[in-house]
Amino acid sequence: TMTLVAGNRIAGVDSSTQSTKVEVRDAETGTLVRSGRAPHPSTNSPCSEQDPTAWWDAFGAARNEAGGLDDCAAVSIAAQQHGLVVTDAAGTPLRAAKLWNDTESAPDAGWLIKQLDDAAAGWARACGSVPVAAFTITKRSWLHRTEPDAFARIERVMLPHDWLVWQLTGEDSTDRGGASCTGYGAPVAGRYRCGALA
Repeated sequence: TMTLVAGNRIAGVDSSTQSTKVEVRDAETGTLVRSGRAPHPSTNSPCSEQDPTAWWDAFGAARNEAGGLDDCAAVSIAAQQHGLVVTDAAGTPLRAAKLWNDTESAPDAGWLIKQLDDAAAGWARACGSVPVAAFTITKRSWLHRTEPDAFARIERVMLPHDWLVWQLTGEDSTDRGGASCTGYGAPVAGRYRCGALA
C-alpha cells in the first residue's frame, strides 16, 4: 500500500489494455511535472487475456520512470473496466484476467439473457443493461462453464481497475461506473444483484 504526503503534486495513473501511464502534475495549475509509461503484453480477441501482475509490474516501471510518487498528495487510478479478475482471499489472481475485448463469452451472454423473465427487457430493468461479451457477468459464466475448478476457488471478483486500487491501497472497492459495466450492478437500487450471477 502507498503512504501519501501533504504536498502540491498529484498523480494520475491510466492502466489501459496496451500500457500503464503515470503523470505527476501540479495540483494548483495542472502543469505536467513528469511522466512515465510501460507496456502491457499484447492481446488479441477472441481470447484476450493478461496476467494482472503484468499491470502491477508496468505500474512500477511507469512510476519509476516518472520519478516516483513520494511527493504526491493524491493518486487517481483510471483503468480498464468490464474485465474479470478472479482471486483468492489474499487477492492473488487465480488465472489470467479476461479483458473487455475478450469475446469468448458471447454464447454466455445469450444464455444469460434467457435466464431472466422477459429476457432483454428484464435485464434492462434489473441492471440497466443487457449482457454482452464485454461484461464481467458473461466472463464469469464462461469461467463457470469452461473452468469449473478455477471457478470453485474464487474468493474475490474484481474489475481490472479495482484490482489495481486494491494493490495500491488494500481496499476492496469499486465505483458506480465500474459496477454498471459488470452486468450485475443494479444502479437504481445502488447494489449488486447477486441472484443474477451464474
